[in-house]
Amino acid sequence: MSAHAENNFNLLRLVFALMVVAYHGIVLPSAPAFTASEGWAAVLAEVGVQGFFVVSGFLVWASLERSSSIRLYAEKRVRRLYPAYAAVVIACAVLAVTLVPATRADLGSVASYLGWNLAFLNFLAPGLPGVFEANRFTEINGALWTLKIEVMFYFVLPLLAWLLRACGKGRWLLVAVIYIGAEAWRWGFTRIAATEPGSWLEVSRQLPGQMSFFISGIALCTWRDKLNWRSVLPLGGLALLAASIVFSEAEFVRAAGLAILVGWIAVGVPRIIDAARFGDLSYGLYLVHFPIIQTVIVLGFFASSPVLGLVVAGVASLIAALLLWWLVERPALRSDSLYRAAA
Repeated sequence: MSAHAENNFNLLRLVFALMVVAYHGIVLPSAPAFTASEGWAAVLAEVGVQGFFVVSGFLVWASLERSSSIRLYAEKRVRRLYPAYAAVVIACAVLAVTLVPATRADLGSVASYLGWNLAFLNFLAPGLPGVFEANRFTEINGALWTLKIEVMFYFVLPLLAWLLRACGKGRWLLVAVIYIGAEAWRWGFTRIAATEPGSWLEVSRQLPGQMSFFISGIALCTWRDKLNWRSVLPLGGLALLAASIVFSEAEFVRAAGLAILVGWIAVGVPRIIDAARFGDLSYGLYLVHFPIIQTVIVLGFFASSPVLGLVVAGVASLIAALLLWWLVERPALRSDSLYRAAA
């Protein structure tokens, strides 16, 4: 199923991206006016990222099903993900070298930043000398940590597809084992991180820790034709999601709740709006918003007025996402790409 068919996947992806943007717009400036909102904004961003993983499981599985070979599948994934990602990483480095004397004086750090970030290992070189050092957070683009998880999922998916098909009617059991295993992994390492701050947090976020969300999206795609979205199932999904937010003990049901809601909104109701009318902006918006908010902080807009800072950062991020789509993302896609044909 295409992200551009008569469904609401584009809308969902845009909403999930905006949830993450809202969180960073509230947390990064460290404005007293936003302090009370940081807690719920963090939950919003977490659900947004996890929702992305569910949607990715659905759409990338569908992409694999449509691909005549693993080579074609890999080509489509690289074209969709990497050009825009690399463009943002390189643009940030070039601007830093151009505008910040301390960065120009340490080209070794620039090379390290480019090398690690272009390899999706952002946590090994998150910043550059002299850049955003007076901000609350000094990372150039702290939103990029999820991309390494996405890439690992792309690598694992062909093997997972083979296993699911090999299991035949027992694939439900394999799905359940993967789901439970991923939740147990994340639960265990999150609690280790609580006693040893920083030591295991990065590990707890990686595959298989997030695989419950991807596998829920895959299950949704695999059995989409057998589900009756006119039933009370969406209410159950909403209940599971709400329970996972309110009660930490119920966090393990969030992936299932999100998958049910994503499926119902995406394919169970008529298209609400054409969220990609001017371009598929969700990915670009996710990539560009963090360094733009950091820059707006440096320029003093948030200090002058937190609301003004949000408006400036929001407009600048939207413009950058539009440019990224039309100048980088869309041209990089295959000519037969469903993303390209619909925009």
